[in-house]
Amino acid sequence: MALKFIDEYRDAKVASLYSARISEMTTRPWRIMEVCGGQTHSIVKYGIDQLLPPEITLVHGPGCPVCVTSVFMIDSAIELAAQPEVILCSFGDMLRVPGSHKDLLTVKAEGGDIRTVYSPLDCLKITRANPDRQVVFFAVGFETTAPANAMAAYLAKREGIKNFSMLVSQVLVPPAVETILSSSASKIDGLLAPGHVCAIVGFESYTALSQKYRVPIVVTGFEPVDILQGIALCVRQLENGRYEVENQYTRSVRSEGNPSAQKMIDEVFEVTNKTWRGLGNIDASGLSLSMAYRDLDAERRFNLSVKSTEKPNKETTGCQSGLILQGVIKPPQCPQFGKLCHPDRPLGPTMVSSEGACSAYFRYRGREGAGHE
Repeated sequence: MALKFIDEYRDAKVASLYSARISEMTTRPWRIMEVCGGQTHSIVKYGIDQLLPPEITLVHGPGCPVCVTSVFMIDSAIELAAQPEVILCSFGDMLRVPGSHKDLLTVKAEGGDIRTVYSPLDCLKITRANPDRQVVFFAVGFETTAPANAMAAYLAKREGIKNFSMLVSQVLVPPAVETILSSSASKIDGLLAPGHVCAIVGFESYTALSQKYRVPIVVTGFEPVDILQGIALCVRQLENGRYEVENQYTRSVRSEGNPSAQKMIDEVFEVTNKTWRGLGNIDASGLSLSMAYRDLDAERRFNLSVKSTEKPNKETTGCQSGLILQGVIKPPQCPQFGKLCHPDRPLGPTMVSSEGACSAYFRYRGREGAGHE
């Protein structure tokens, strides 16, 4: 079924056809995880889970970069922002994510110079306008944001800008997916892979995961019909006993990804171990500045006192965002959801971020988060 325009991907009749097709082919229970926070919001907003047969359970993965940014990195950003010579630049979602004792918004209220930017290239404008200040960009994201973040570092080095550095919290999706698939707690039968990430890096790296863990992986877009079509492809594989990588999002994703974007990432970054909030330390799951760009590393430039003591799944507030990020529970199953934890007073990152699963449930289904479970 060929679709060309955005309205077609939200067509209720087409969605109903796919829903009926999924129901017809489903003969047993299956648990399917969507990895991207954008997909999670579409599922909850459009009630996609409520269109599926009861045998299909959708669970939500670690697809929100703000949500998985470690407490250590947030505490580091907080310490930097409190220094009078520093201008800390960040995307807006990060300001309300709780660290160990406070968030960046609190530091801003206390006098810290924290500026919301929409692109890392905005930071370079700020550095030129403030030559007597140190400008630090809190570089957060998956592979999707890595090319633009790398470009900011590349231009700063090329132009010889001395008052710019980056606090890097770039993470890579496939190692986190493998961590979840290897856990007995998750019990995932199939995966919807994140379309925007795969548009950058391709999806060849998922082939080994699909075969190793015997799960179909379908690269999927973000509109309702995209997601239903992705689920249909996944269920068809499961019902036929196949475990392959398929690409539903053909209008945006090629198997090899975007070579130009990958070249920029490889120029500036190198693969390193990273700690994920809710998942713990994962080998080779992140990016750090390469040796040629090490002088732009804010962790090296500033003598920070923050030490990493983070433990997976442990939130001092009773928030269970770690289990939500692993797909073990859904937001309404957290005892704090809609009670002590809500958007005006979030206890954890999954309620803070616009891509967080708890934010989606509260926004579209209210305090009870009722829906097809």
